[in-house]
Amino acid sequence: MSSLFAPLTLRSLSIPNRVWMSPMCMYSAAPEGPDTGAPTDFHLTHLASRAAGGAGLVMAEATGVRPDGRISPWDLGLWNDRQQEAFTRITAAIKAHGAVPAIQLAHAGRKASVEKPWLSDRYLTEDENGWQPIAPSPVAYDGLAVPHELTVDEIHQLVSDFADSARRALAAGFQVAEVHGAHGYLINSFLSPASNHRTDAYGGSFENRIRFALEVVDAVRAVWPEDLPVFFRTSATDWLTENPEDTREGWTGDDTVRLAKELTARGVDLLDVSTGGMVRDAKIAAGPNYQVPFATQARQATGIPTAAVGIITEPQQAQDILTSGQADAVFLGRELLRNPYWAQHAALTLGAEPTWPDQYAYAVKRRKH
Repeated sequence: MSSLFAPLTLRSLSIPNRVWMSPMCMYSAAPEGPDTGAPTDFHLTHLASRAAGGAGLVMAEATGVRPDGRISPWDLGLWNDRQQEAFTRITAAIKAHGAVPAIQLAHAGRKASVEKPWLSDRYLTEDENGWQPIAPSPVAYDGLAVPHELTVDEIHQLVSDFADSARRALAAGFQVAEVHGAHGYLINSFLSPASNHRTDAYGGSFENRIRFALEVVDAVRAVWPEDLPVFFRTSATDWLTENPEDTREGWTGDDTVRLAKELTARGVDLLDVSTGGMVRDAKIAAGPNYQVPFATQARQATGIPTAAVGIITEPQQAQDILTSGQADAVFLGRELLRNPYWAQHAALTLGAEPTWPDQYAYAVKRRKH
């Protein structure tokens, strides 16, 4: 059997293959009114089509645990009953095609309240339906507003907000909850010394900087069923310390290994390993597999299962990542936007059996050439 199309069992959940859909923001929810943050027909079509396309796990985009946690006013949220109910038809559709529905729970932190990316990435003021961002320290992301520095009481409230959204995610039918700790958003901004300049229990030492992340994980794990997995997405490096020409201190691959050990002890089942997003001007040598070594490092050093991301576009490339022991699964993003049926075609390429929906299979399989 192709490694890419072998099932992966985490706790009691069997994920049918290792081709997974990355969370990708669509900026397509209502920005105001009673349906603010609720998924729409677009989100249903977008997510269910990738399940029909053969992805074993389909992850909904970064979903704000409260209104100011959205990246933009058009992002999804999960802080009220209306949003929760709207997600139920999406999880049902994903399951109907044999895939696992997952959701990424997030707070955008200092990178919140921005315009749709195809228009600009500028900060939206309160007069434009925006809000003041929040962060561990009043250090702005380049070009955006200076964030409000969180008090300890506000940090504790955020931990509860993540737990509340996790409860709603479970009620909506999701089987995997992923805590978003990457790309310069709130949790990541606590982790990195580039953005966390606090001097209290949530800043300074490594142990203090990871405190908020661990508290969120503990809170989510406490409300998530024992038999279902929790993922954590990390930016394994800020791409600062590794650059000898950059004098800024940042988060590193070695830091990620230390964090992964703590996450494993707290019941995290898989590390979703990305990189970057902390500063705009980091020098990143992007190319096929450029982030995979960080997934490999964490996997080999700690034993935690990992998923690799980043310019993975070809079936044999994905297969080789798994067979060589570099990761346990691959997340595909833009490639699944280009081709929602990538997994079905990859199965044919690698000699596995595609899992076409019955409505397609009888016709697709009839063609011999």
